[in-house]
Amino acid sequence: MYQTLLASLEDHILTITINRPDKLNALNKDVFTDLNKVLDEIESNPDIRSVIITGAGPKAFVAGADVSEFNALNKEQAMALAKRGQDTFARIENSSKPIVAAVNGFALGGGCELAMSCHFRVASENAKFGQPEVNLGLIPGYGGTQRLVQLVGKGKAMELLMSAHMIDANEAKQLGLVNYVTTAETLLDHTKKILEIINSKALSAVAGCIKAANAVFDETSNGYALEIQVFGNCFDTDDMKEGVAAFLEKRKANFKGI
Repeated sequence: MYQTLLASLEDHILTITINRPDKLNALNKDVFTDLNKVLDEIESNPDIRSVIITGAGPKAFVAGADVSEFNALNKEQAMALAKRGQDTFARIENSSKPIVAAVNGFALGGGCELAMSCHFRVASENAKFGQPEVNLGLIPGYGGTQRLVQLVGKGKAMELLMSAHMIDANEAKQLGLVNYVTTAETLLDHTKKILEIINSKALSAVAGCIKAANAVFDETSNGYALEIQVFGNCFDTDDMKEGVAAFLEKRKANFKGI
């Protein structure tokens, strides 16, 4: 079904592996085509409750964009390439189902941008993050200048963007770029355990949290007003009624996803 991805669904968690290890999983047009296909599947398949994105092999999550595609591009084509990347990563960021990056090595350039578009990140000890585009006479084009500022603050983001400096997993955690650092061997298991907890909650409430939190960075949206709307919408769901009943009856809620 996919040329550049592996996809495995287990216990309602879809694990997507970008599978170009000979190219350190670099992003090319085929990867973006496949990512959009799998995002369609995530949206339409009710058996998928949450998602992990990781990279094949021990070296890289995604080591960047496939720069070999850049040589033939003119200005307009380059802008179209960036627009496609931004649109794909916006679909990840705005997915109603949690999508988490399990960063298992280099997350550079487009790879760092992909990781940042996920709802949060878990990294192995050997992970490295960076936006090295200035070394090519470029800037990030898939949303990196915006999300890096949002995640680590303007001052540090400016330094990383202009210097092309790489940071390791521990510094990334200190900066708030990643939530957890694990061994390479336990990375996927640790990420799955987090998602198992999230999957046990009311799906509509989880989706509402994503939508409302994303509104913080949406200049066209009033986040407080949106929060009121989403809060009210929850009262129309069976899961909210079940959650309140379970709380009052001092038992565990049995959410049905409706």
